[in-house]
Amino acid sequence: MKKILFILSGVLIFTGAADAFCPVCTVAVGAGLEGARVLGVSDVITGLWAGGLMLSLAAWTADYMRRHGVRNRLLYLLNYVVYYGLLALIYFVPVNHPTLRFGATTMWGVDQFLLGAIVGSLVFLFAGKWYEKIKARNGGHAWFPFQKVVWPLGALAITTLVFWAIIEWLPKMGVVLY
Repeated sequence: MKKILFILSGVLIFTGAADAFCPVCTVAVGAGLEGARVLGVSDVITGLWAGGLMLSLAAWTADYMRRHGVRNRLLYLLNYVVYYGLLALIYFVPVNHPTLRFGATTMWGVDQFLLGAIVGSLVFLFAGKWYEKIKARNGGHAWFPFQKVVWPLGALAITTLVFWAIIEWLPKMGVVLY
């Protein structure tokens, strides 16, 4: 026990200040995702935000690598594989929880969390590309401050509302799409 405390205190002493997307922030988001699960939020909606977060973190790391002179495309690919591999570890957590198994909850024949992560990543990617296109057409400027943040997060919020309607609202009206 003393060795563990010694190692942890050494890590805390030699750790620098927290930056954007720091490990503490990532743990907080992970706790928020688990909190959403406890509150009964569907796995597909949780997956949307987890997929967006993973793409954001991988892109942020790729930008850091680019700024520091990394030119090897294989390392960039490995960066994305590692982040999405970390997301996939949720299926290998050794717990006897009925919904933490691959395929425990499905939508359109696909695991809900996996479907959400794929859709969330794609929405986040396309919203970011759309922002870049708008910026290029506008002489290198955004339409409004913080558009780079608002566009992807807004797109995820709209996608969340769409999936919420599919899961919660439409079945109450007699329309089941999953």
